[in-house]
Amino acid sequence: MQTNTIDSSDGKRARSRLEGARYPTWFAITEGVRSALSSIWAHSFRSFLTTLGIVIGVASVIGMVSIIQGLSFAISEQLQGLGSNSITVESFTPVRERLQRRFASLTQKDLDLISYRIDGIESITPIMYLRGQSQVRYGAQTTVAQVLGTTYSFQEVGQYFSLYGRFLSDSDNRTRRRVAVIAEQVRDELALPENPVGEFIQINGEWLKIIGLPEPKGEIFGQSLDNRVMIPYSTMTSMQGNQRSPDIQIQLTIADLNNMDTIVELITRLLRSAHNLGPDDEDDFRIQTADQLRSTFSSILNNVTVVMAGIVGISLLVGGIGIMNIMLVSVTERTREIGICKAIGAKRHHILLQFLLEALVLCLLGGLVGVIIGYGIGAVAASLIPGFPPAHTPLWAVTLALGFSAVVGVVFGILPAAKAANLDPIASLRYE
Repeated sequence: MQTNTIDSSDGKRARSRLEGARYPTWFAITEGVRSALSSIWAHSFRSFLTTLGIVIGVASVIGMVSIIQGLSFAISEQLQGLGSNSITVESFTPVRERLQRRFASLTQKDLDLISYRIDGIESITPIMYLRGQSQVRYGAQTTVAQVLGTTYSFQEVGQYFSLYGRFLSDSDNRTRRRVAVIAEQVRDELALPENPVGEFIQINGEWLKIIGLPEPKGEIFGQSLDNRVMIPYSTMTSMQGNQRSPDIQIQLTIADLNNMDTIVELITRLLRSAHNLGPDDEDDFRIQTADQLRSTFSSILNNVTVVMAGIVGISLLVGGIGIMNIMLVSVTERTREIGICKAIGAKRHHILLQFLLEALVLCLLGGLVGVIIGYGIGAVAASLIPGFPPAHTPLWAVTLALGFSAVVGVVFGILPAAKAANLDPIASLRYE
């Protein structure tokens, strides 16, 4: 009785294969996919265990890529606020000089040299920082902020736009006026009014009048751009006292982006000559552009992504081996069905296509589930890390994960499919 049932079942499936053989290739493919889904559903738990390696591998890749690309996306957005035409020049002390207690610095002479000797500069400004974090006081409230001295041009170079009041002016610098522009975080921590213009704050014992509040700028590389107090450059130099050679940072913007490399090279030559550096001496300054920073961070994050994806991809290969093993078992289980198919006219390529499609569908389903789980893992992980940007899953990562799953299905499904296609129909019909 049981033999008749098996024969009847095998006969139905065999007739289905034969009907597919009489129709065009597209019908054979759709019938193969339908049969594969039916087989997967009939052995759902086994199919789940089979694709578990694929699911884990794809989920790990997508989760990891979404976290890293979210960080890369956030950094790119932050660097856009610096302006693509901006250049920053700052001092740099080589290790050997540092050990000798000799520290490099940029001075007003360097600023003047760049200003007067290089054409194509749209705006240029010096920036002088009070050493360390400075204490800022308003009434009974106190906070610690970054205090910097600069000029009117910093508004354009730093992309600061006034929300209330105005920015620093040239007359503020000429007269060493005791005025300040505070950022949003400072205003909030000092409990100042929403419009703080006209209020007085105290910095290291010096009283300054607030003349402006710019729009919030957020963070860059984990450092808040809203925890700043900006005062006139000349006022800062007077507050520094008799410091012999104050170290400044120079920021400038250029009129034509096509001249970026030329201007960077000219600045390098001028400063090396002014600092009396020999051909073998290392630069005692660093020149950075927003594009250089963006390229550097993108390169680092992309390399990390590739390495991590390669490591995690090993689990996809392990999952592929599992699928090949189960498909070989499936060929053994369905030997009699294959024999009936061949006996009633099924061609070798129909049998090959049937088992290959089953392995492919199994891998793609596992890849799809892995993408969904991986996106969830990335989003949850990013939300649990304080201050971390949201996860971002690019389309290329999803396409790559599903494509790799398909390749695994084809590569590891070809051996079982070939074994099934090469079975002898007479021997298959005698198989019990």
